[in-house]
Amino acid sequence: MIAIVDYDAGNIKSVTNALERLGVEYTLTADPALIRSAEKVILPGVGNAAAAMESLRAKGLEPVVMSLRQPVLGICVGMQLMCRRSEEGDVRCMDIFDCEVRRFVPEPGIKVPHMGWNSLGNLSGKLFADVPGGSCVYFVHSYYAGLCPDTIATCRHGGTLFSAALKYENFYGTQFHPEKSGAVGERILMNFIGL
Repeated sequence: MIAIVDYDAGNIKSVTNALERLGVEYTLTADPALIRSAEKVILPGVGNAAAAMESLRAKGLEPVVMSLRQPVLGICVGMQLMCRRSEEGDVRCMDIFDCEVRRFVPEPGIKVPHMGWNSLGNLSGKLFADVPGGSCVYFVHSYYAGLCPDTIATCRHGGTLFSAALKYENFYGTQFHPEKSGAVGERILMNFIGL
């Protein structure tokens, strides 16, 4: 069973739709006991990092997520909340990944937010098994995690090379939305489910 953390900050419907397409059993919950007992945990997220972190804390779920020992996947803002700090609202986050989240600096001809399909590079680890380098996935974000020792995939937007995915111990994060990334995204989700 996969637990999707319900903290009022998620791209819940697209994640549940993707899991249903893959035939994967899940529960949407804010119950610490259910989250701790799940085989895998997904921390989704869209919107403002400071508001999402406040909601996670208000529900008492920050220490629950940080204590997990099973595979955990943060998606988009869910990944950013696992970093040290975010410039979006100048908020302290969970400090699982050894990097900070910064806002893209606008450049001539480069739009912020970074929205649409873009290619992955420097792939490493089991999350990207059978995913060729250069595969395209779907992004929607104005803030990004910098490169750090936890980086397991990169992407470039304008002059900025950033972490498209992160891993530390049992924690994984994708800045892109695997649930909106077609066959490549389904492969990545299946790789996570198979961990």
